[in-house]
Amino acid sequence: MTQALSQRKYAKILGTGSYLPANKVTNADITDMLAKDGIETSDEWIFSRSGISARHFAADGELTSDLALKASQKAIEAAGIDANDIDLIILATSTPDNLGGFPSTACVLQDKLGIKNGCAAFDVQAVCSGFAYSLAVADNFVRSGMYQKILIVGAETFSRILNFKDRGTCVLFGDGAGAVVIGASDEPGILATAMHADGSHRDILCVPGRTDNGALEGSAFLVMDGQAVFKLAVKVLEQVAQEVLEKANLTPADIDWLIPHQANIRIMEGTAKKLGIDRDHVVVTVHDHGNTSAASIPLALDTAIRAGQVKRGQHLLMEGVGGGFTWAAALVKY
Repeated sequence: MTQALSQRKYAKILGTGSYLPANKVTNADITDMLAKDGIETSDEWIFSRSGISARHFAADGELTSDLALKASQKAIEAAGIDANDIDLIILATSTPDNLGGFPSTACVLQDKLGIKNGCAAFDVQAVCSGFAYSLAVADNFVRSGMYQKILIVGAETFSRILNFKDRGTCVLFGDGAGAVVIGASDEPGILATAMHADGSHRDILCVPGRTDNGALEGSAFLVMDGQAVFKLAVKVLEQVAQEVLEKANLTPADIDWLIPHQANIRIMEGTAKKLGIDRDHVVVTVHDHGNTSAASIPLALDTAIRAGQVKRGQHLLMEGVGGGFTWAAALVKY
């Protein structure tokens, strides 16, 4: 390790990117789809409960790694680096390209990016908390001096694990990808992170099926206890937000933007209210893409940066909660 590298203290966001598949499915579209099976719903029913107006579904043959590739290319371009400058890829996903999760989608992405430097690559499975988990992992790698430029991606194709006879779940989720390039810097970047899990709540949001001798046992569809998830999510999101604020010696008044996991507008607004953060300081993109799990925070971050909302020097609080049950937060000076 060089002397210059050993003196670097921060992991800073160098560039961001995102991608949504071309197939945009509105609430009207999904209402018509469900009606064919005699399932009644409406745009008002969906939007009033979730804040979602549309979601995007991957095309046939379009894999999680394909979505990740598009978002990564934009992030690498925004960072002003070459793909072969990356020395670690962390890809958060619950919908990997391959059954069983290997080879990792991160390795597939490395190949599709044309990276030939032998950089490390691995997937993170923390469902909707995956991106926040990955930020914490990357931050510690950079602070240790082990890596200098890390590509973090959240990418999902949740449309492939949705039961379109269950309107309580199928209207909420969509596909997409978001990416950030993290680099070692002398300037403050990621100020504090926290990760938690409680496996005793694993059944309230999960895909319960498993394979045995090549055959599926149980269901391969996502199942969720919406009320239980909502109650637990608002509680732990406030707690983890307060934890990272305390670590960074900041208060909610210091936060320029709350960028939460885009799961449900009620959860997002409930968390902001508990923290005393005004609704005008919450980045909201859930209306356009629904719950994209590990992709939702980097999608929202990239959208806000490219729209001119998020600016350099501002304090960002990013947090997520997901199946497992997992939750995590990162406090960042952008």
